[in-house]
Amino acid sequence: MASIGLRFHLHPAAAFSAQPFNASTKPHRHCRPQKIYAAGRRCLLRVKSSNGHPQIGASFSDGVLDGMSAGAGAVLPEQEENTVSITVVGASGDLAKKKIFPALFALFYEDWLPKHFTVFGYARSKMSDEELRNMISMTLTCRIDQRENCSDKMEQFLKRCFYQSGQYNSEEGFCELARKLTEKEAGKQPNRLFYLSIPPNIFVDVVRSASRTASSPGGWTRFIVEKPFGRDYESSGELTRSLKMYLEEEQIFRIDHYLGKELVENLSVLRFSNLVFQPLWSRDYIRNVQLIFSEDFGTKGRGGYFDNYGIIRDIMQNHLLQILALFAMETPVSLAAEDIRNEKVKVLRSMRKLKLKDVVVGQYKGHTRGDKSFPAYVDDPTVPNGSVTPTFAAAALFIDNARWDGVPFLMKAGKALHTRRAEIRVQFRRVPGNLYRGNVGTDLDMATNELVLRVQPDEAIYLKINNKVPGLGMRLDSSNLNLFYSERYQREIPDAYERLLLDAIEGERRLFIRSDELDAAWAIFTPVLRELEEKRVAPELYPYGSRGPVGAHYLAANYNVRWGDISSDGSF
Repeated sequence: MASIGLRFHLHPAAAFSAQPFNASTKPHRHCRPQKIYAAGRRCLLRVKSSNGHPQIGASFSDGVLDGMSAGAGAVLPEQEENTVSITVVGASGDLAKKKIFPALFALFYEDWLPKHFTVFGYARSKMSDEELRNMISMTLTCRIDQRENCSDKMEQFLKRCFYQSGQYNSEEGFCELARKLTEKEAGKQPNRLFYLSIPPNIFVDVVRSASRTASSPGGWTRFIVEKPFGRDYESSGELTRSLKMYLEEEQIFRIDHYLGKELVENLSVLRFSNLVFQPLWSRDYIRNVQLIFSEDFGTKGRGGYFDNYGIIRDIMQNHLLQILALFAMETPVSLAAEDIRNEKVKVLRSMRKLKLKDVVVGQYKGHTRGDKSFPAYVDDPTVPNGSVTPTFAAAALFIDNARWDGVPFLMKAGKALHTRRAEIRVQFRRVPGNLYRGNVGTDLDMATNELVLRVQPDEAIYLKINNKVPGLGMRLDSSNLNLFYSERYQREIPDAYERLLLDAIEGERRLFIRSDELDAAWAIFTPVLRELEEKRVAPELYPYGSRGPVGAHYLAANYNVRWGDISSDGSF
């Protein structure tokens, strides 16, 4: 059968791109897609795969289909080199300066970034490329174990950093950004990542403007969105719907930097790759689980922002709840992002809605220690007079499924406490018919086993066991089997933002939050948040630098639990 030779004359901008065309993504009339592929009789068709990565496109030219239809060797596509353009929107802000740019440099320093990449800063501030580089250079550091070529690496990185000034709701500003991006991407397959380091009230403006004018014409386009994702179930849903007017779900990377922490990443490894823990991970052996977060400082002048959200929205509904979901989920089918996120959603949907009787809220007050005075929360000039916004909260949550029925998951989070800490504590049940109960004293709770994962600072995993004190008598003691990361592993632990930025570049979504996961999380907390605000529940005051409100201990006692971070010697 004779084959038919076809000739394609497609404009390069007509290649399939990361966005389906619709009215909302129509390019700005002054910002047409740039011509970046070789013109003529060859056209690369790029089809987006289900995971968001562009598939290798077939190359059609004279006679190509002849060979394919005749069963002869197909003409292989001509592959272009990829380049990634990373735009930090809100480049002049603290998060960008202290976390995002240093994380990008760390990835570059250790050769994790692609061979071809460009970093752009975008903000309203007027700034030149050189001024941006000077600003970034002030916060860049090199790994402790690799300092010999630090200055050379910094110089190479800064040469790839550029700046574009513009309004966040300005298509003209992003159009000019797109023009500069295209110049840097010339001759390569362009992929674009936008990091929204900006207040949530302008997320949609930026996404609308950037997606219409600065999306990649042939590769993928992704947006990293920082928390908070709304204030409650309704506002979160509205934000999601607004973003999806311009983006597909696969393009939205909702970041919770706690999911990039080394110990949180290790949680699944510890559970699913160690046989000793698998049969213990259920209500049969675990008495309670505690998720504890504390900071030893107050709002530091950010009280105006914090007062609009409070500690429950700021820490518990996202950081701690995400860790809980990872801890409690069933074994996923695979390590693929969707399989893991499916199991997390199942856990969240199985949880009871939080009730006011299971919550204690507090607010730090001024305190004097020696000759040093510490201010109260309401002393912050940016905090409204008479604010009842909690700076501390404790809560008891429950998962109504076969594995965790009846096990209290206790959360505690607060500012201006006695120490800085983030940890997961797993308290196991008492040994039935314990032969040595006469040797451990009357406090049987202190004699139970406890597994602790210290997320920060000084990352560690330790298991509390009962052990015989050396000697002729029979006296038992609680001892710790320790894994201190700083002692076991000599290299510096990467910052959470490094891991998450690298995952976003590679299209790995397992550490990012899906929209239905977000809905399920807000459904748990929204009723109690609404009740706290409608009734203006007065928080229990606690001194700056203390262990928090006494009410947190009563809450734990209601479920026959003692907080694990309170020990007789005051240490953890």
